[in-house]
Amino acid sequence: MKKKFILAAGLMAISMQMGAQTITIANDHKGTSNGNPISASVFCADPTAIEYEGRLYVYGTNDHQQYIKNNKKGSNGYGNIKSLVVFSTDDIVNWTFHGTIDVGKVCTWAGQSWAPSAVWREKENGTKEFFIYFANGGGSVGVMKSTKSPLGPYSSPLGQAMIRHGMAGVDPCNWVFDPGVVIDDNGVGWIAFGGGDPQNSNNKLMPGNSRIAKLKSSMTALDGAAVNLPAPYLLEASEINMMNGRYVYTYNTSWSDRNQWSSYDKRNGQSAPSSCSMCYMVSDNPLDPDSWEYRGEYVPNEGNFGMGWGNNHTHLHKFNGNYYLFYHSTLLESSMKDKGEMNSDASGYRSIGVNKATVNEQTQKINKMTLSKTGVSAIKNLDPYQLQQAETMASSGGVMYEDYKNTKSVSKSSLGNDASENLYIKMKAGSWTSVRKVDFGSNGAKSFTLRAKGTGKMEIRLTRTGKALATVEFSSTTFEDHVIEVDSTTFKGVKGNVFFVFTESTNAQFDAWQFSEELPTGIQSPTNRQAVTKKGTYDLNGRRIDASRNVHGIVIENGKKVKR
Repeated sequence: MKKKFILAAGLMAISMQMGAQTITIANDHKGTSNGNPISASVFCADPTAIEYEGRLYVYGTNDHQQYIKNNKKGSNGYGNIKSLVVFSTDDIVNWTFHGTIDVGKVCTWAGQSWAPSAVWREKENGTKEFFIYFANGGGSVGVMKSTKSPLGPYSSPLGQAMIRHGMAGVDPCNWVFDPGVVIDDNGVGWIAFGGGDPQNSNNKLMPGNSRIAKLKSSMTALDGAAVNLPAPYLLEASEINMMNGRYVYTYNTSWSDRNQWSSYDKRNGQSAPSSCSMCYMVSDNPLDPDSWEYRGEYVPNEGNFGMGWGNNHTHLHKFNGNYYLFYHSTLLESSMKDKGEMNSDASGYRSIGVNKATVNEQTQKINKMTLSKTGVSAIKNLDPYQLQQAETMASSGGVMYEDYKNTKSVSKSSLGNDASENLYIKMKAGSWTSVRKVDFGSNGAKSFTLRAKGTGKMEIRLTRTGKALATVEFSSTTFEDHVIEVDSTTFKGVKGNVFFVFTESTNAQFDAWQFSEELPTGIQSPTNRQAVTKKGTYDLNGRRIDASRNVHGIVIENGKKVKR
């Protein structure tokens, strides 16, 4: 462990003169107060999510794989996307990029992996099972399973597609893709899928390409034939939720004209949905086509909000008592082009965003909503005294998908950032990451630990180009903890943003960081606020006490409560 004490002074401009070398601080593609897209470094789309042990895990199509395959030029054709990305959060503004699930490696039979849908369950014997369903292009639907964690590792339980043309009730369906899965209140799994051009070119109102089916208890096979789900102007993007015992189906409408809307006798006086908007339907009996009630449009196309025009795919999720709508747009692509960081002919590379939704569960009503770059507010503050992974961030600059690598073995994944392994970030000079709503408490911080390797200098700031409040210089050939003391009067209270800016780098690799808290004399800050499990003396709040000092009162000593 290397200890240094460096408090920086002076104002840092966008460009820094360091000897003969000029360092440019990387651009900010989100803005200090904006939450969308959730990642400023990864192109991704078609979100789905699960909640597990207090964290929300969001999965998406890995558009960045296609971007790299295209040498960062040309349009997104989706044909080389064979992996999924995974993010997680517990505060809805700071997102941990866990890396990718290499579907092409897990499901060797699959040619693509698009538009995932994820669910998990705990069986009576306590076994936990995680399932991810995905579109193998437009021709079939596959499934992966893990019994370890939301991050995997995953396996292919069938060794082939789960749903394909020729199965009972599937045909005629143009595109067998975009699965949406839910486990209902009785523990029964359901899957919706399908999309594409109308079976009958004269019937744009009812294309006839949406399907729903019951799943067997294994969650990896259909339990009976699929049936038609009569969704007006359906194009793609099936998802299902449960609300007050009812099934809520959401989907993306087509770009077709709405000339046939007047013939739809279930519209209840509603206007036709706008082009390529998101709509929903509700049912008590999913396998009865006549039971589905069309409820209308809940969000128009993202182009209406200045986020670029294109098909959308949303996921509605309740987390910590609030509903959130996840979707995709081309916000990151647009910003990169505006700042000259992306080839002008590159197009169609999407990014996941999130905005708060207003939902009445009792009536299954989804209020019509707007999308914004601002996004959502934090539901809790970030604890700097917990170990934080480098890949947990609200934003970043100079960092891209290919800069995330495994700490164990890159060869384990052809993509180099397997979600089931710990990651680090390769940080170039001028690169930075930031976290939001950091609560240093009333005592403040007394030291900071940077886990890194390589050689470099990292500055801690409150703005991207502002004054350095503390600086860590490091040099090591392996990942080591580099510790400095900091001014507790500076790192105190809640900070809106904290930036980690690398001003010098020779193969610098950023793995994790952590502050320690300034506490009264004789009390040491715990390295982790989990339950006390190691031998030693602690106060009743779980803070370690220096036993060499004269401490009186009730304490926890080697796991037992004693009076001293």
